[in-house]
Amino acid sequence: MPREYPNHPLPGVLALVERDGRLLMVRRGKEPDRGKWGFPGGLVEVGETLAAAALRELAEETGLAARARGVVDVFEVISPDEAGRIRYHYVLNVVRCVDPVGEPVAADDAEAVGWFSLAEIEGGEVPVSVNAPRLARMVLGSP
Repeated sequence: MPREYPNHPLPGVLALVERDGRLLMVRRGKEPDRGKWGFPGGLVEVGETLAAAALRELAEETGLAARARGVVDVFEVISPDEAGRIRYHYVLNVVRCVDPVGEPVAADDAEAVGWFSLAEIEGGEVPVSVNAPRLARMVLGSP
């Protein structure tokens, strides 16, 4: 199934990993949101649980291991092209991950990796994916 112009919505995951009051983010190397900071994630593979998919994507993009605590949010990304055709349609399952082990290193389709505070995510100086501030508030609370 192609990611662009799919025949049906594609199931994906995002891994929300917190350490010392900061969330792990990656700068995306591919569309959608290329160049923006977002949470590690990707598509769920056939036969894979949401938790397993989130942990796999976390390891592939950052080298970190963690424990999946559970799904904390589900939302859709529907992106039409200039002609109005649906270019991307993802159903993203947000998995809270705890007890990260190791130091993150950008890999796979992540151009960079870093830990960000809620103020940095909401501040507007760092280009972030549209849902990043809302998801960060869910985990880190209000500033």
